[in-house]
Amino acid sequence: MIRIITDSTCDLSRERVAALGVDVLPLSVYFGEEAFFDGVDITNEEFYDRLSRVTTLPTTSQVAPDKFERLFRQYIDQGDQIIGLFLSGEMSGTWQSACIARDQVSPEHIFIPDTRTVTFALGLLVETACIFRDEGMAFPALCETITGLIPRTLLLAAVDTLKYLKMGGRISAATALVGGVLGISPIISVENGIVNSVGKARGRKLAFQWIATRMETEKPDLSLPVSFGHTNCLAAREECMEFFKAYVAGARIFPSDIGSVVGTHVGPGAAGIAYFRLPS
Repeated sequence: MIRIITDSTCDLSRERVAALGVDVLPLSVYFGEEAFFDGVDITNEEFYDRLSRVTTLPTTSQVAPDKFERLFRQYIDQGDQIIGLFLSGEMSGTWQSACIARDQVSPEHIFIPDTRTVTFALGLLVETACIFRDEGMAFPALCETITGLIPRTLLLAAVDTLKYLKMGGRISAATALVGGVLGISPIISVENGIVNSVGKARGRKLAFQWIATRMETEKPDLSLPVSFGHTNCLAAREECMEFFKAYVAGARIFPSDIGSVVGTHVGPGAAGIAYFRLPS
């Protein structure tokens, strides 16, 4: 059997995880000295409620190698093969921890690529891997398919508030003040392993239009699934899904809720789309 393992930054709901039959290892979230297992001890709603009251941004810590090793051994000992899809190695040591455990257990039966992504784009990669697994794709072919999908993965989102980007030092206080007065929505991407500020627009609708313009040159592969996500604002995700409905017509859609790792920096009210670009 092929086992797919991910971490809590994939932002798949507990119900979706159970339906897919994947294992999720949680990162830890720290508000000062208070620690929580992401998605286990603290829900997204509780996280954003706490985030709204902080003066210093929360931090996260990686999954330790021994936790990966225990889970890997359990499955390898029963004759399974493992695909591990974790957040970008640029963002956390979690991927490196998983690689250490793989090398201790069974490198030939455990495939752990650097996904170079996070949040609902990572969840999209997990969802897609599960589709091919359930269609009966063999382990070597599935590993090759995932390797080909990773560089084609793109997440684009409109951010509703500049407060948390300022707190995290990603923009200056002056930029945040002017942007807030003018109603500027920054546009972020997750690609090549990191979160980047790639544009700005005045309000969410114009931000979605900016994203749509980029999608004209980086078209989605509609034979593969598409995902939409939001940070504690379901209405923003619904608006996003409605705006892009014609752009992704015919694709299978997976909605998602953005959790603590990206949510820490963009705050509530963000919404966006993740998809696989057409192969070049």
